[in-house]
Amino acid sequence: MYTFPIQYHEPLFRPPSEGRSLIIQITLGCSWNKCSFCEMYTSKSFKARKEEDVFTDIETFLPYASQITKVFLADGDPLVLSTPRLLRILAKLNETFPNLRRISTYASPSNLSRKSMEDLILLRENGLSLLYVGIESGDSEVLEAIQKGETYQTTIEGLNKSKEAGMDASVMIINGVGGLHLTKQHALNSAKVLNATQPKFASTLVLTAHKGLEHYQNRYKGEFIELTNSQLFQEMKLFMENLKLEHTIFRSDHASNRLVLKGTLGKDKDRFLQQIDEAIANPEGDAIRPVIPGY
Repeated sequence: MYTFPIQYHEPLFRPPSEGRSLIIQITLGCSWNKCSFCEMYTSKSFKARKEEDVFTDIETFLPYASQITKVFLADGDPLVLSTPRLLRILAKLNETFPNLRRISTYASPSNLSRKSMEDLILLRENGLSLLYVGIESGDSEVLEAIQKGETYQTTIEGLNKSKEAGMDASVMIINGVGGLHLTKQHALNSAKVLNATQPKFASTLVLTAHKGLEHYQNRYKGEFIELTNSQLFQEMKLFMENLKLEHTIFRSDHASNRLVLKGTLGKDKDRFLQQIDEAIANPEGDAIRPVIPGY
């Protein structure tokens, strides 16, 4: 039986595109951990791991050093750590893995805003080049309802600050997260945030209440009415119609998505809208994926 070189502090999460990356936990849990929709780190209390423990984990992979080209820093929100501490970890990674091409992590707009431009540039120069930012919505009322701790303005400011520092962003929107009452403003303002930031990557997934709808409703600040599949497609259409992206790689292929969209915005916008219209007209058609239990 194969034994993994290190013992992770589970549960462990990473973006789908980091499936072939080495994962190094530099924090445990999430420093915010209040979002109504998120159950990822509710079983953990946030803490920064000791540097010597992080370095030990990194050194464990010395026998594979030449094979490692990508590293993902876990858990949630490691940028809450001080810049000197992050730089020491990045330096250790770079000296240990000579073929390292990319270091990435989850990030929140507020923590990006708290870093100075000089700090962000230093982090980028030392290899931290890709940030996964779950913005969830561009609408301030929705963000307040889901207890995200962000606003329309803080989201734009954080993303554009990291972009100016030379970092790429992969942003995510949750289809249906604001429910029926806020669906229109959620779609419109989410499109406005993406237009204002022009991220390199963008994706959507569909709200999934992993502990049941009532649990989500109890954590949501306000009245939440879940969208039907047809209403989810309508929300996606309004969002897509208002996007004015130039070279953003777009994916809507998470397990929760019933309609899969893959391409680049803006050149594939018309094709996406046609696919969405077909889904609205035939919500049980061959192009629609069945609901996957648990999503």
